[in-house]
Amino acid sequence: MTFHNLSGEQGDPTAKSSGNAATDKFKNLAAKSDTSPERARAIYQDVFKAIEEIAHKHQITYDEYNVLKQWVIQVGEYGEWPLWLDVFVEHEIEKVNYDRKDYTGTKGSIEGPYYVENSPKLEWDAQMPMRDKDKEAKTLEFKGQVTDLDGNGLGGATVELWHADEDGYYSQFAPGIPEWNLRGTIVTNDNGEYHIKTLQPAPYQIPTDGPTGWFILSYDGHPWRPAHLHLRVKHPGYREITTQLYFRGGEWVDNDVASAVKEELILDPQENADGNNEVTYNFALDKED
Repeated sequence: MTFHNLSGEQGDPTAKSSGNAATDKFKNLAAKSDTSPERARAIYQDVFKAIEEIAHKHQITYDEYNVLKQWVIQVGEYGEWPLWLDVFVEHEIEKVNYDRKDYTGTKGSIEGPYYVENSPKLEWDAQMPMRDKDKEAKTLEFKGQVTDLDGNGLGGATVELWHADEDGYYSQFAPGIPEWNLRGTIVTNDNGEYHIKTLQPAPYQIPTDGPTGWFILSYDGHPWRPAHLHLRVKHPGYREITTQLYFRGGEWVDNDVASAVKEELILDPQENADGNNEVTYNFALDKED
């Protein structure tokens, strides 16, 4: 078993620069948990028990163990723990937290490592911040309504939207992109409606020239994510939703490296008279617990 380096194209942002940016963003959150020592002990014991079972089942060699140690060190050096965990683990954590509640509103999905808070506020009917080159891409008109479970519009709800550009890069995690490119917080109108123009995103590879890419190559996997929109939807008194929306028939929808696609989150855009893709998606929010 060997983890090989997958080199990116010249001029592309490196996995290390992107990973370190994601790690710095996460460290600033100063994450905390009120986990009791008893619960922590139970979780740790199960983790170590699972490792024991895997080691014996597959008769792990010392060479394989040392490669693992080396790779773990590299993941830290490249700042890729947020990326690796969000790609390979977060979808299960999200599912556990959704399923254990009696939720009936819109389903969530993973947040991923590239969320940035405090994106610019936009009117309910607006265009996402973008460069001239982004405006040359296929336009997506994304509209809908934020409601409660009875279908009542929630005026003043916020719909945070962020996604990659047509080359698969996120602002603040790749060089040469304006700070808030393709990031915005849309404030719904009095009826809870929003109508936002952005570009039609494309599938993209997660960074492959670092330890996450080497990990994927070691088992002949692929590093592709289907085209998607990231969203975080909020209104006071209601449960916040973090989710991703995908595009039916698109590449990798049926084989997402992050295992995050759900049928309920797949969009069916239609081409309108202007030649743009247009899609409607409504969000129904549960009352807060």
